[in-house]
Amino acid sequence: MSNVASANLPSAARVGPGAVFRACTVAGAAAVGLVVVSAVLELGTTHWGIALVALPLLVANVVLAWLAYPGLLLRTIVALAGFIVAIALGGIVAWSGNATSAAAAHVGASAVALGLALVAVAGAFRGEAVPLASMRDYLTLTKPRIMTLLLLTGAAGMFVGAQGVPPLGLFGVTMLGLALACGGASALNHVLDRDIDVLMGSRTERRPVASGRVTPDQALEFGVVLSAASFALLASAVNVLTAVLALVGNLFYVLVYTRWLKRSTPQNIVIGGAAGAVPPLVGYAAATGSLALPALWLFLIVFLWTPPHFWALALMIKSAYAAAGVPMLPVVRGDRETARQIVLYSLAMVAFTVVVGIWLGPLYTVAAVVLGAVFVALAVLLRRDLSRAHAKVLFHYSLLYLALLFTAAALDPVLV
Repeated sequence: MSNVASANLPSAARVGPGAVFRACTVAGAAAVGLVVVSAVLELGTTHWGIALVALPLLVANVVLAWLAYPGLLLRTIVALAGFIVAIALGGIVAWSGNATSAAAAHVGASAVALGLALVAVAGAFRGEAVPLASMRDYLTLTKPRIMTLLLLTGAAGMFVGAQGVPPLGLFGVTMLGLALACGGASALNHVLDRDIDVLMGSRTERRPVASGRVTPDQALEFGVVLSAASFALLASAVNVLTAVLALVGNLFYVLVYTRWLKRSTPQNIVIGGAAGAVPPLVGYAAATGSLALPALWLFLIVFLWTPPHFWALALMIKSAYAAAGVPMLPVVRGDRETARQIVLYSLAMVAFTVVVGIWLGPLYTVAAVVLGAVFVALAVLLRRDLSRAHAKVLFHYSLLYLALLFTAAALDPVLV
């Protein structure tokens, strides 16, 4: 496998920061300004909610400066540090019962943090920004087809958690926050995988970053800002647990799977599948404010589904992975062993999905039995005939399988 470690981070050379980063610094400063106003007006819960919006934006500014714009790193760090000091003083105010001196210090520190955030804004607007890429390319960065399935599993988690139809407002905000997290992770995946995308042929070489239509820094800005916006929205409008789960899934996919496992082990998709299994946890936590066994069952269903689903794809495009030096299972162990593993994982997955029907309901259980029987049959057929056509059928059916199974899980508490 080629040595690509040094190619994974974007270059810092640039006339000026991009428009998305500039917008993030402005949004961060505006949020800090609202924190100051809400502190003066003693708005309580609203004040802390706005702080949960400002904090991830300021963190995003530091991350972007560190990775792409080192000349702005000190300004963004100081702005973040000033805001953290203000938060700490706010905690003292809450603990001490709104002592006058502590409250004044909190408001003053918030005002200082606003000034520091504005200094970061001033630095970000130096130089000429590279123009934005096309809206179509930015949409492509989010991998909308993959996002659709992730949102469906997240929505099912909400229905299972609510034991029925969740409040529509909460549902909409949660789905938007989850979409931002998924889109941000996908954009960062484009940045880190741009070197192997070029080598994998027609399937990936025309992706926005790999083809050069979007610069690595632009995609980096877009991905980090979407991720920060997801945390800000979910933490302030849903609950902090939901925001943390979405962020953990994001980071696991980008740093653990894309940056490390994908390039280092044929078990990459087995372990990395945990990232794609997070959305049901996000949905369940949004509906309940906590996690419980049904959320774990949904997580494990996606976790067990991921290897046979992805290995079917890997069999279809094995030569592309081999050309890029990516150690997917068919490249390292061969088609026959891959097909054997697909059968084993399919059997384990279907058995598990049927057993957890005890918790997820009768409608879901019937769907698990019927859909699972077809899945195993297709896996066995592939084991007997290792043709690309059979791998393609299993791959496409696996997408339908997961969508229908989670739809059944969502409908069970509504209809039964």
